[in-house]
Amino acid sequence: MPLTPLDIHNKEFPRKLRGYDEDAVNEFLDQIIKDYEALIKENKEIHNHAQSLQDKLDHFANLEETLSKTIIVAQEAADDVKSNAKKESQLIVKEAEKNADRIVNDALAKSRKIALEVEELKKQASIYRARFRTLVEAQLELLSQDGWEALERAEVSRLERAEVSREEY
Repeated sequence: MPLTPLDIHNKEFPRKLRGYDEDAVNEFLDQIIKDYEALIKENKEIHNHAQSLQDKLDHFANLEETLSKTIIVAQEAADDVKSNAKKESQLIVKEAEKNADRIVNDALAKSRKIALEVEELKKQASIYRARFRTLVEAQLELLSQDGWEALERAEVSRLERAEVSREEY
């Protein structure tokens, strides 16, 4: 166990003949006590300062650990957000591709339907032209028959008679 200033102060030395000068020894012991007290006080201050520095070091080590964990958590969160965004973008692209395919398929179906309608209209127009041509040809044939010339002559003679009778009035 280390000596204390009180141990030094209370230390008694045995006396012998022709021993040391008691006042000089006491003076020297007083000086040692003062220096020893100063060293103890300085040692305590250094110990307190070292403890304070150790506390700060522990605080900063905890802070560093917390920041490190925070950075790791933030990185994981960023990775999760990035992963989720990538998945969501892939879903959006797939949905857009489905919609595009649906739109293209709808357009193709409408195009086929319109093409069928156009074909049907062409057939109807062809039938109409054929019927109209037949009708016109029949009418032309009627006009080219001899019976019309007789009707024309009868009409001309009726008009001539009507004119003659008008002159007579």
